[in-house]
Amino acid sequence: MNTTNTAIDKRSIAAPDNKSNADSTYKTEAGRHWCAIYGNAMSITDHRVETYSKDLTLRYPVKVPFAGSALRFTFDNFCGTESITISAAFVAMTGNTPESIIKETSRQITFDGNVSITIPAGKRILSDPLPFPVSQGDSVSVSFYLKEFTLMRSGVIATGPFSKGFYSVHNHSTAEVLPLNETRKTNCFYFLSDISLYTDSCNHAVICYGDSITSQDWPDYMLAECLKVPDNHTAIIRKAASGTRILRQYDNITYESYGLMGKVRFPHELPVAGADTIIIQQGINDIIHPVGTDVNPFRPMSDLPTIDELTEGLIWYIQEACKLGYHIFMGTLLPIEGWRTYAPFRETLKNQVNDFIRSTDLIDTCIDFDKEVRDPAHPTAFRAGYDSGDHLHPSAAAYEAMGRLAFRSL
Repeated sequence: MNTTNTAIDKRSIAAPDNKSNADSTYKTEAGRHWCAIYGNAMSITDHRVETYSKDLTLRYPVKVPFAGSALRFTFDNFCGTESITISAAFVAMTGNTPESIIKETSRQITFDGNVSITIPAGKRILSDPLPFPVSQGDSVSVSFYLKEFTLMRSGVIATGPFSKGFYSVHNHSTAEVLPLNETRKTNCFYFLSDISLYTDSCNHAVICYGDSITSQDWPDYMLAECLKVPDNHTAIIRKAASGTRILRQYDNITYESYGLMGKVRFPHELPVAGADTIIIQQGINDIIHPVGTDVNPFRPMSDLPTIDELTEGLIWYIQEACKLGYHIFMGTLLPIEGWRTYAPFRETLKNQVNDFIRSTDLIDTCIDFDKEVRDPAHPTAFRAGYDSGDHLHPSAAAYEAMGRLAFRSL
């Protein structure tokens, strides 16, 4: 697993070194700042024989949470082992369908004035500011073209009502409608890690950090609640990757897509423009993954943490978030009875983690997701209608309830 190219200048995201005259203008205007309106983690995609792509367009529509006057974009090759080149990138207002754009609004994204950019392995690049007025509830689409062979290693799977993506064969980055015969949907978000909006300083971002529970739907439902507020000031930024653990990572290609451990990924994902709050919901994979090498050679029982190790990991998250002055919210772990590795000792460890989250005075707020989705009469399992069917991930209805709860907790 690649962890050697992670020395990234976090200031490029949290407090960019602004060189262009345009960015200096934005920086000096009173009562305005850059605030993220979109974000996804950059994790390791599944290593398959078809790891490379060429002559490919990616298009991602994004919901806008509040008004602003300019955009800038972060493209991230955090988990790459070789350079990648964005040959061309554009932003436009989304059309009547998610895969379409309003062509006359299309604007080219540049990087120090250049229309293409090569991003070294382990690095991320911030675009030039681009004047592009938007209002609350608008949708903008980012389309970018990968002309040359590109290692599709830095990306993450995300789902939810606002998490849609498309890819097309050939260069359709300015096409009003992606051609049906050359286009497929995708929930894998490659390289585009953040979009920031130049907006009123009263607007802020909330980071949702975690594993597959958070890379799935509840942050989108939380955003849906924000968009119901007529004068919304909150953006929801998801920084989550399926399979990730606080304390461990897999150093083999079979499971490397389960992602980087907390001490590798958290410092990379924590700095977000305009963020002042983080919601952390992680730890269940540390508990359910180890099964013993007699069952799986990559999952020794020695990987099972103690409660002290898990709480130390959560405390380290808290300490790192405090360095950036974030308000810290932490979500309890969800029911797992019926999951294929379920056992009483895992239930006990999960409950000990939840006891810590509910009782610690190191955080601002506990969001009790567990209490929201569990069966009151049988608290080790999901309530009726809230289990996706695997006894680990919530159903769509449960995710919606979690999003509403997180919104109310702010």
